[in-house]
Amino acid sequence: MDTTRIQLQTLSDTEKFGRLLGRLAMPGDVICLNGDLGAGKTALTQAIARGLDVPDNCYVTSPSFALLHEYPGRLPLYHMDFYRLQDVSEVLDLGFDEYFYQQGLTVIEWAGRAIEVLPEERLNINIVPNADLTRTVTVQGSSRYAALLRHISREFNENNA
Repeated sequence: MDTTRIQLQTLSDTEKFGRLLGRLAMPGDVICLNGDLGAGKTALTQAIARGLDVPDNCYVTSPSFALLHEYPGRLPLYHMDFYRLQDVSEVLDLGFDEYFYQQGLTVIEWAGRAIEVLPEERLNINIVPNADLTRTVTVQGSSRYAALLRHISREFNENNA
């Protein structure tokens, strides 16, 4: 599995990174977001939505209580939040695993709570807030995502040079 680390200095950096992810997303992609409360998972998802051309009138919010929000865009965005789930069986009972194989982009907050049912082919993003309010983002992926990681790293670092 390939790994890339990116330092997000500002909210603007998060916006740039998320837009890149959204622009590069392909049908059936799964992006798993992990990090503590307040790490920036929903803010990153909002930026991904902009990269997917989700209309401005579709405000992307955390699906903590609804568990799933769908948004139209260049690809449909399936935004899930597994924080309130008790165990992995709930993902299966709710049929959320079926979204992983549809023609949209699935973004899952707190994805680590259901690692057993996630597709092997996925992009894992861990967000760690630092004391200086920056974020350290570790991105991991295999197969198709290896090339995507290289592209994102190159583009993001060029944009912030």
